[in-house]
Amino acid sequence: MTFSKKLKQLFTSSPQKNNWDGLIEAYKPWLPVTKKTPIISLKEGATPLIEVKAISNRIGKGVKVYVKYDGLNPTGSFKDRGMTMAISKAKESGCEAVICASTGNTSASAAAYARKGGMRAFVVIPEGYVAQGKLAQALVYGAEVLSIKGNFDKALDIVRELSNKYPITLVNSVNPYRLHGQKTAAFEIIENLGNAPDWLCIPVGNAGNISAYWMGFQEYFRANKSKKLPRMMGFQASGSAPLVEGKSISNPETIATAIRIGNPVNKEKALLARESSNGKFSAVTDLEIINAYKILGKEEGIFCEPASASSVAGLLKLKEEIPKNSTIVCVLTGNGLKDPDCAIENNDSIFHTGVDAEINSLIKKMGF
Repeated sequence: MTFSKKLKQLFTSSPQKNNWDGLIEAYKPWLPVTKKTPIISLKEGATPLIEVKAISNRIGKGVKVYVKYDGLNPTGSFKDRGMTMAISKAKESGCEAVICASTGNTSASAAAYARKGGMRAFVVIPEGYVAQGKLAQALVYGAEVLSIKGNFDKALDIVRELSNKYPITLVNSVNPYRLHGQKTAAFEIIENLGNAPDWLCIPVGNAGNISAYWMGFQEYFRANKSKKLPRMMGFQASGSAPLVEGKSISNPETIATAIRIGNPVNKEKALLARESSNGKFSAVTDLEIINAYKILGKEEGIFCEPASASSVAGLLKLKEEIPKNSTIVCVLTGNGLKDPDCAIENNDSIFHTGVDAEINSLIKKMGF
C-alpha cells in the first residue's frame, strides 16, 4: 500500500473513530427508528475492544482474549446502549415519564437519558442492595428514587404493573427497543476483529444483554459482515444462577450486585441464544469473580465492576474446554467506579497510613 493510500485510509476510517455521534446515528439502518424519531443521545457506544494478555497467557494454546469494555459508556455501563433507543422511542410516542426497576446501572442510565430528553424518571430499587456509586448517579441525574423492602424481582413486578395501569413507559430490558440498542455492541466487535469471535463470554443477570448480542451477531452474519457465529457463553454468580440451576432463586445473593437477579425476565430469549449457538451457562463463585476482578485491575489496568468480571472468571473456569487458537471476547458491562466499596474491601495493595510528612519517612516505607 502506498503512503498516500495509507494516509487516505487513516482519515476515512469507520465512523467509530471519527465524528462519532452515538450509536443510533451510526447504525440507523439496523435500528427501528425513522426520520420522526427524536434522537436522545449522550454519544454512547464505540467502546474499546482491548486485548488482555494476562488472561490469554493463563489459558495458553494460542488463544487470544479481548474485553469489550462497555464501562466506558457515558453513565458507566452497557445500559446506555439500550437506553438511548428506549428513551428516544418513548419521546417519539409523546411519553413524559419513564420508570424502571434496577440493581443500579439501569437506574443511572434511565435517569440520565430521561432527563436529557426532558422527561421524569422514576426508579424502584431494592433497599440496601444497590452499590453507592450507582445510587449516587441516579440522584445526581435527577431521578425520583423509590427504595422498596424487597429484591429486584419484586421491584420489576411492581414497575411492570404500574406501566400497564398508568401513562408511564417501562424502560427495563423487557422493553424491546432496549435490546435493539444493545445489539450494536456485537456490530462493533465484528468491525474491530473483522469477524465474530469464537466465544462471546458475558455476565447474565436479567438476560437481556446476551439476547441482544446474539441478535446483533445474527444480523451481521446474515448480511455477510461476518463469516461465523460465536458460541454464547453466559455466566451467573453461584448464589444467583437461575439459568444454570433451571429454576427461579427466591433470595439471590452475590457480591456482584448487578447480576443479583433470581428470575430473569428475558430467560426464554437467553435460552434460545444458548441453544442456537451451541453455547453454555455456567456459575462462578464470588471468590472466582473477585480473583478475575483483581487480575484485570492489577495486570491490565482495567477497573470493572464485580459483575463484569464474572465473564472473565467463567472463561478461566472453562479454560480446558477452549479450542486451540480461539479468539474470545469477554464483555465487561460496567465501570469499577460503580462499586467503590467492593474495590476498597477487595484488593491486595499496600496502603500505608499515618506516614510522617517528610521525605525520609516516605523513602523508608517505599523500600529505597
